Amino acid sequence: MSDGNNNSTVVITDIRKALAAAEDEAKTKPACLLVVGGELNGSIFNLTGGETVVGRNPDCTISLDFHGVSRKHFTLDVSEAEVVVNDLGSANGTYLNNQKLTNPTVLKRGDVIKIGAIALKYLPKGDPERLTYDKLHEEANTDGLTKCYNKTYFNNQLELEVKKCKITGNPLALIIFDLDFFKKLNDNFGHDAGDFVLKEKARLIRENGIRQGDTFARYGGEEFCILLPNTNLKQGFEIAERLRNLIAKHEFIYDGKRLPVTASIGISDYRQGVNSGTDLFKRADTAVYKSKEGGRNQVNFFKG
Repeated sequence: MSDGNNNSTVVITDIRKALAAAEDEAKTKPACLLVVGGELNGSIFNLTGGETVVGRNPDCTISLDFHGVSRKHFTLDVSEAEVVVNDLGSANGTYLNNQKLTNPTVLKRGDVIKIGAIALKYLPKGDPERLTYDKLHEEANTDGLTKCYNKTYFNNQLELEVKKCKITGNPLALIIFDLDFFKKLNDNFGHDAGDFVLKEKARLIRENGIRQGDTFARYGGEEFCILLPNTNLKQGFEIAERLRNLIAKHEFIYDGKRLPVTASIGISDYRQGVNSGTDLFKRADTAVYKSKEGGRNQVNFFKG
């Protein structure tokens, strides 16, 4: 009987610890808008200090390119104390809890903003409900093995960043990595060793080469991508070469053996002739093949 009581006490203690840890984690989360329903269901947009502009334009803070959304639809004035929503004279109006917004209004927890067919639920800073959606968002947008973003998420970001460049003229670079002779590594050392290499490579790049604002993704198999906003071709080449060297010199030790790991890398940038994310990707992919044909373990950029 005493064993049962002890076990119950342990379980209750563990639950209390888990709840306390969740509360502490929630306190670190900023206010956000959560997409409810539709194509972007579950997407989360953090609201940090200052003005947030929401609309169809790619250069909006939150870009929602959907029917019924104006180029600049509404703003959110975000401060430590409150978040105020204000319509920008949009063609179809901004609706707060199904009422058309006519004046700046302070948002309350659970308020729903609707523009066109998009519904956005407001969660204030530190709201514990946020943790559930964070987990769902992570599962939907990340690769389970490497914890990088997945192909779907990456492709969406790629198209968005190219659209932004068309308006702003800001530079944009794309790096594609392809591990050399990965099939041979799997055949010689086993698929567990291959999985180890993919995870370790992702960790190495994430900790040494990803800046705030970059998008790092596993595109498929042994292919990884980094999208680098506000980065020109020369800067992208320098980043890629540093990462290539980092991978080549790193000791990938599995089951007591050092595994041979290098990468062939290609780079492209936004310039004349790039009209879509697909165009930018194809150019970087062409540069990857140039690196492979040149002997592998090297970096090349697309020459148009």
